[in-house]
Amino acid sequence: MLDLETRIHLSRGTINVDKLPDIEADPVQMRQLFQNLISNALKYRKEDVAPVVNISSRSGDNGFVTIRIEDNGLGFDEKYKERIFQLFQRLHGRTAYEGTGIGLSICKKIIEHHNGTITVSSTPGVGTSFIVSLPKKRAQHVGGNVREL
Repeated sequence: MLDLETRIHLSRGTINVDKLPDIEADPVQMRQLFQNLISNALKYRKEDVAPVVNISSRSGDNGFVTIRIEDNGLGFDEKYKERIFQLFQRLHGRTAYEGTGIGLSICKKIIEHHNGTITVSSTPGVGTSFIVSLPKKRAQHVGGNVREL
């Protein structure tokens, strides 16, 4: 996380996070998911524009929570929206931006492991939004009382 703090500071970035709901998830993997998505938002930013990342959530009636991670970065042509989740796929040359091309592939694996989905919408020059859908935390009935697991 220290690397992320340094990157936020050096880019003059802002991360806005709404209250996030309880979900059925491995905390270590969720940390990796958010770290990868925020790191990408800070990396693929417009030159001379401080990056802004907004993280919000909405709880649905279908037993799932939707989490949006939106940025004001470079964006990309949506014809590549499936390709970016493939292992070692990059939309930019290796010399343009650091990285291995595995971050979003890892994100997709984490989400699939948690029985969720991840999609993306993007507009070149405007920014990118990752939309994550994950199961809500289940309630357990114990002796007539309900408690969260």
